[in-house]
Amino acid sequence: MNEKRPALGFATRAEAAANELRRRILTGEYEEGYQLRQDALATEMGISRIPFREALLQLENEGLVKILPHKGAVVSELSPEDITELFELRALLEPVLLRKSIPKLTADDFARLDAILAEYSVVLHASQEGRWGELNTSLHQLLLSRAEQPKTSAIVASLLQHTDRYTRMQLSLSEAARDVAESEHAELVALCKKGDTRAATSLLKRHIEHACDELKAFLRERRQAR
Repeated sequence: MNEKRPALGFATRAEAAANELRRRILTGEYEEGYQLRQDALATEMGISRIPFREALLQLENEGLVKILPHKGAVVSELSPEDITELFELRALLEPVLLRKSIPKLTADDFARLDAILAEYSVVLHASQEGRWGELNTSLHQLLLSRAEQPKTSAIVASLLQHTDRYTRMQLSLSEAARDVAESEHAELVALCKKGDTRAATSLLKRHIEHACDELKAFLRERRQAR
């Protein structure tokens, strides 16, 4: 974890640092409660404290980091209350967007969805955790992309970003969880292709609620075992 890494040289320095810190948190390299020592990490990444501080503020806005008085930045705790709020909002808003989006999805959209499903299957079974959340988000956003509801879409994009960490955790719980996610995504795309709006929106709601329930049960069990 303390191994020296090459200086980051892409995007802006703050964005580069945020991307790298986000990666470490989402992959579990930095677990909840881990203290992010600004001086050491800024030196490791080859940037000054100012862009590193901007990166921490960005991650705080995403819910991945908390900046505490007299302690500095720590990785946010995994919270059942946050899971409930975030996933309930997704279960409410995503079906609304999907209902509006389905009639306008194009052949090119479905070709891209099929490509995402194919890659998703590969990375799930290869346990390539780094791509799970990204592909999940891409699939959901593409399915909802034709809704022409920019304000609601922006809210959902933020919710997907905030739940990315939880999604990766849910998929890592068991092979069965990954199999369910894969089959539900494939069925969801198939229903959209058929134009079965009612069945697709109902499945999407169940899909989100199922992930929420699994995550909360996992956190309860982990806390009881401590």
